[in-house]
Amino acid sequence: MSQQTVLYDVPGPRQRRITLVSSLVAIVLVAVGVYFLIYRPLDDKGQFSMELWGPLVDPSNENFSLVWKRIGLGLKNTLIAAVLAIASSLVVGTLLAVLRIQLKSLTQRRFTGLATPLSYLLRGLSLVLSAVTRVCVEVFRGLPVVITIFFVARGFPEFGVTFETLWYLVIGLTIYNSVVIGEILRSGMEGLPGGQAESAAAIGLSPLQTTRMILLPQAFRIMLPALISQLVVVLKDTSLGFIISYEETLNIGKQIIGALGNPIQVYVVIAVLFIAVNYSLSKLAQYVQRRLARGRKTAGTPAQNPPPAALMSQAEGGGVGGGV
Repeated sequence: MSQQTVLYDVPGPRQRRITLVSSLVAIVLVAVGVYFLIYRPLDDKGQFSMELWGPLVDPSNENFSLVWKRIGLGLKNTLIAAVLAIASSLVVGTLLAVLRIQLKSLTQRRFTGLATPLSYLLRGLSLVLSAVTRVCVEVFRGLPVVITIFFVARGFPEFGVTFETLWYLVIGLTIYNSVVIGEILRSGMEGLPGGQAESAAAIGLSPLQTTRMILLPQAFRIMLPALISQLVVVLKDTSLGFIISYEETLNIGKQIIGALGNPIQVYVVIAVLFIAVNYSLSKLAQYVQRRLARGRKTAGTPAQNPPPAALMSQAEGGGVGGGV
């Protein structure tokens, strides 16, 4: 039995014809639905006219260069905010994951060899810190990111801390996404076999060294798909900067719509830009994952050289000096 037919039977000629006809009928029905439910209503309202699309697709239009200059500025601001938020979220999230792992190991430690009051004090302190970090994680993970951004932009100035609008957005995104990334990495480290930590302790590594040198690199590799998905979320969440008047792509799109009155056309272009950037990030993640997979395959122990023919013949003959 071939590998392709282990889980299902290969369809015969009749079944393939039925599948082909069904697919063609479904495509035709979808095309008819799109034509009558989407294209016709938009065409009747003049949404495909060059008067609305010209500023976006016609270089000879008087507004074309200005519109794309503004969109380019918005895309630049979006990417700057996304890169800063992604970098800070990865750093803070990694530190948070390591902190939670270390606090968990400290809560299980008995602190033998210390005075009894000191051991109780250290264990109680580790329990309190572990509880505080867990509460913070649950609070910030449960808050909508738009509320976090709004509170940062409105709360910091009340305490006399003022930044550029960009940094309010980056801080708000970092607070939310670093908590999520920290939980992703923590779950990845806790999902590894317990024998790895025990083996590291047996050769004299401290818990922090074990986490940094053994557990954390594997967690990054295992949880890479989830991390990339969260980084795509960070990029999309930069569009929430409009609530604090940050001139990212969506905010500038709203300004263009207010001046030209073509919301469908502008939002279609902005959607295509976001899809292209997110698709590029996803393909980059797939490339990194393939490289990591190849690295694991080529990092194995090299095969031992086969014994010389003379030694093989001696082994078959009963060793040096021959057999009986």
